[in-house]
Amino acid sequence: MSKVFQFKKSWILLISIVALLALAACSSDGSSSGSGGEEPDKITAWAWDPNFNIAALNQAKKAYDGDLNLEIIENAQDDIVQKLNTGLSSGTMKGMPNIVLIEDQRAQSFLQSYPDAFYPIDDYINPDDFAKYKLAPTSLDGKQYGLPFDTGVTGLFFRTDYLKEAGYTKEDLTNITWQKYIEIGKDVKKKTGKDMISLDPNDLGLIRVMIQSAGSWYVEEDGKTVNLVDNEPLKMAFKNYKAMMEADFVKPNSDWSQFIASFNSGDVATVPSGNWIGPSIEAEDSQAGKWEVAPIPKLDMEGAVNASNQGGSSFYVLNIPGKEKAAKFLGETFGGNKDFYQDLVTEVGALGTYKPAADGEAYQSKNDFFNDQQLIADFSKWTEEIPSVNYGMHTYAIEDILAAEMQNYLKGKKLEDALTDAQAQAEAQLK
Repeated sequence: MSKVFQFKKSWILLISIVALLALAACSSDGSSSGSGGEEPDKITAWAWDPNFNIAALNQAKKAYDGDLNLEIIENAQDDIVQKLNTGLSSGTMKGMPNIVLIEDQRAQSFLQSYPDAFYPIDDYINPDDFAKYKLAPTSLDGKQYGLPFDTGVTGLFFRTDYLKEAGYTKEDLTNITWQKYIEIGKDVKKKTGKDMISLDPNDLGLIRVMIQSAGSWYVEEDGKTVNLVDNEPLKMAFKNYKAMMEADFVKPNSDWSQFIASFNSGDVATVPSGNWIGPSIEAEDSQAGKWEVAPIPKLDMEGAVNASNQGGSSFYVLNIPGKEKAAKFLGETFGGNKDFYQDLVTEVGALGTYKPAADGEAYQSKNDFFNDQQLIADFSKWTEEIPSVNYGMHTYAIEDILAAEMQNYLKGKKLEDALTDAQAQAEAQLK
């Protein structure tokens, strides 16, 4: 009897294990990071900015030939960052989208922290078709995870009437250094009474623009080693920033609305910024024909170029069921459709980093507002000249430290001491 009982006990245990495994499979939400799970009928995408990124996704839906049920969910950029961090750190992919937009300077923090959560898309695009500077932040360990999207290529937007009144032409602003820009700015303020630029003293976006033009960043090429105290481009950028503040031609702002108002109201002569500021400048119809764009100034040092970047983001596919469908959609629209990019420029005003599109007709069009300048063609040319840098994982954490030291520097602290202290704080914080 004991053997029969033992057999029955073993059989019951086996049935229980099988039942538990079946239950686990049935209760799975199909969003594990592996390849299992049913292919969903619908794929989802998270993005911010309905007039730019979401509009671009909607344009891609129209251009896509395949069978696709895509739901686009608007989230603020900060909310996307928080949701991704919360979800991925919990170890579950439940509730994650199939496609997500991530800012380039944040991308490595996700890729390096959660590499298994993202799906490589090398088989769906040719990375060499995209601007080179976009590849470092969107790839990891030789695999391409992000589909490079918009460019943050910068330009020097300027009021032609103000510069003409001060005796300057577009040629005088073309391929200049920041020192020359400051010299011209002083003259413009003296002759016209207009400020040269609007800056938020707590926002170091312009510092980023300056150092990337020289192929430098807050970290070394490994993306990890903090590089502040011995960073010559950073030192020169700080000096330029202080020189601007002391030149008495800066109109300070403390938020986005004040920044926009500074040029829409006609208070400043130039706006050195990413190309994405163009629509905000064009919003003031009364200034049509009074603006043009020159290449961004560069640092006065060997290797620096008159091209840089400010902002920009890319699309990523999460490693959950539906990943192949999502990657195919991105690959056949943003990753390889020249005609789609022409519509993207004309319908949305979004400039991507897909190089073959630059030969298209829309890219050669003239912009009435900017005095018939071939603005898209110019931005495309400058995009290919942007130096590639490794943003690493901690751009914003380091910048918070630098912003505080910038204030100390502006108040009289020696530059060497400010950067030495910033280096020590960053190294301690990022251990």
